[in-house]
Amino acid sequence: MSTERPDNDVTGPRRRRPPLAVASVAAAVLLAGGGGAYWASGDGDRAASGTAAKKSAPLLALDAPADGPGGTSSASDSPPAGIAPGEPDPGGPPVIYRAAGELPDGPDEAAVHHAKGTVASADVARLAKALGIPGSPRTEGTSWVVGDDDGPGALLKVAKQAPGTWTFAGTTPSEPCEPGKMCANGATEPGGEPVSEKAAKAAAAPVLKAAGQDDAALDAGQLMGDVRVVNADPKIDGLVTYGWSTGVQVGPDGTVTGGSGHLKALEKGATYPAVGADEALKQLNEASRGKGDGGRDIGGCATPVPLEGEPKPPADPQCVPSNGKRAPVTQTVEDAVFGLALNYVDGRQTLVPSWLFTVRQAPGGPENTVTQVAVDPKFIEKPDAPTTPSGDRKVTSYGADGRTLEVAFWGGVCSTYTANAEESAGQVRITVTEKPQEGKKACIMIAKEMTRTVTLEKPLGDRTVIDAASGGAVPRG
Repeated sequence: MSTERPDNDVTGPRRRRPPLAVASVAAAVLLAGGGGAYWASGDGDRAASGTAAKKSAPLLALDAPADGPGGTSSASDSPPAGIAPGEPDPGGPPVIYRAAGELPDGPDEAAVHHAKGTVASADVARLAKALGIPGSPRTEGTSWVVGDDDGPGALLKVAKQAPGTWTFAGTTPSEPCEPGKMCANGATEPGGEPVSEKAAKAAAAPVLKAAGQDDAALDAGQLMGDVRVVNADPKIDGLVTYGWSTGVQVGPDGTVTGGSGHLKALEKGATYPAVGADEALKQLNEASRGKGDGGRDIGGCATPVPLEGEPKPPADPQCVPSNGKRAPVTQTVEDAVFGLALNYVDGRQTLVPSWLFTVRQAPGGPENTVTQVAVDPKFIEKPDAPTTPSGDRKVTSYGADGRTLEVAFWGGVCSTYTANAEESAGQVRITVTEKPQEGKKACIMIAKEMTRTVTLEKPLGDRTVIDAASGGAVPRG
């Protein structure tokens, strides 16, 4: 990753802070390739340099982060989820991030990027051809489908609505393969040797080109048994991205066996003044302190009672008996890169200017990537706290196809649910109402994900879907 300014940078001489040790941004499956980092800093007024952005940029309506684990809702009608890589455990001690060296300032401003509109049949056909799936795209609900969804054949599904999320499942064997032999349909017996990274990238290349990601940074280091995964992270406006990966799975025989990504191209949105890495890290720590311990006292520290004559065991460093709170856990920030990270804005998946911090909990331990929005807080809309009226279900996601709107929510097995829409020029407000079934005095408390379909008066278009129960924007899913 080069720290030199590009040849086309004509902003004039700027004082440069010494960067941290340059390293790739890496975390679990989402591996952001090197490059696109901004290391330059200046002595001028950052706010003054962002005058153009201030005049034209609307408030950024970031969806409020949920209180549950990993940013998912902790409401009673939503199941708990796992904790995202790099996120502090809401039930554990707060995490404080400390920089190993001086952090970069980054650019003065940057734009958001989002996908709009719908996916064309021709784009789906191009991707299906690269995956080797015969047939033409057909409509199933709110998705394009190519392939066999009733048998062992390969299947490609693409959401019609932007960003065109697609998934591909390759051929599965109709009969067990003999050990060490190739099946007629291309599957091999588990336990083979993964292909090399070079071979995996070559196999994924046609698929990535058809998906519009042929110039993305590639990482083929991930293994799933004998399957090698090629993760492609595009650069947009010269910036690395996080959360917008395309993953292509390559089997031991060198064929593509699965994959997922986004098919609709991103469009540039409004430009916003940006904060430097120091300020972003400060904001990250403030948010982390608010999440730590989930606001719960833990009643002191439990320590073993020493036997007679033995020394007293050392205190747990994560416990502070005087106030019943666990002490913060410190993680080291080893790298900071300015890029674009996935967020939800008005319910839409949006890449927002962000700092990508590479953190390590202990020397020699694994690296995680923690992101923090880099937009000046003055330009971020502060949402109202959501409330849930009794009897209404919270809508978790939606899909749209013309006038058909399919909404998803969590509900009980002993109730019936109806969905209604209230339309206006800029939004569609969805209410999902619960009605307990008559005669069900005793009912097992099992929650399941459900969907209901609403027919709109007009196609959804670019209107925002609002959940009436919470008052917040609903993400496309």
